Amino acid sequence: MGVILGIQFLFWTIGGLYFSWSNMDEVHGDHQKAHVHPIGGDVKLANLADILQKLKEKDTVNYIFDTRLVQILGNPTFQIHYSKEHDRGRKIQLANALTGELRGALTKLEATEVAQTNFADDAKVKQVEYLTTTNGHHEYRESPLPAYAVTFDHPSNTTVYVSSELGTVQKFRTNKWRIFDFLWMMHTMDYQTRDNLSNWLLRAFSIFGLLTISTGFILFFVSQRKSK
Repeated sequence: MGVILGIQFLFWTIGGLYFSWSNMDEVHGDHQKAHVHPIGGDVKLANLADILQKLKEKDTVNYIFDTRLVQILGNPTFQIHYSKEHDRGRKIQLANALTGELRGALTKLEATEVAQTNFADDAKVKQVEYLTTTNGHHEYRESPLPAYAVTFDHPSNTTVYVSSELGTVQKFRTNKWRIFDFLWMMHTMDYQTRDNLSNWLLRAFSIFGLLTISTGFILFFVSQRKSK
């Protein structure tokens, strides 16, 4: 038991060292995010009520959950989150916030341009992948789909994930983040989704680890008495 627990203790220690010695801004790729000039305060926006009416002519809108003003390739754009049924089948509609015209999801070319605009370093695009599903181990897990994964030819092997329906960048993933993610999986002992800190394997190893340490102290004091 001590050997098995010792291996896990080693992973916990290695992970702790990497976590504590890493710059989290670099892990998250924050230093690679380009400054995008915000929308000016004097912008003249289209009437949102008119945009909603156009959306209702296109689809059934029974519930509106959220409306957001974002910038897509320099253009002010409304994100409208709606659904036909409450808390089921939510949809997203993009609309030009200046003209009021509805627009579709981002194309591959547009998503690539969005990624390039938001990537601060000068690097060529190496690969573009369209994602419709991800598993528990994917670096873009539990994030809005579908999305384009735009990978740059850069020493950090950075991939910028752009949601096609939202029209905006969701994640930056670098080699440093991937190492962090692997060590985090070993740290949490969640080999399914990597992020669950309440799994039974971790709980069991924590209890057994406490028992092992306790027996070590007991054996130390027992041996001290015998030596005396």
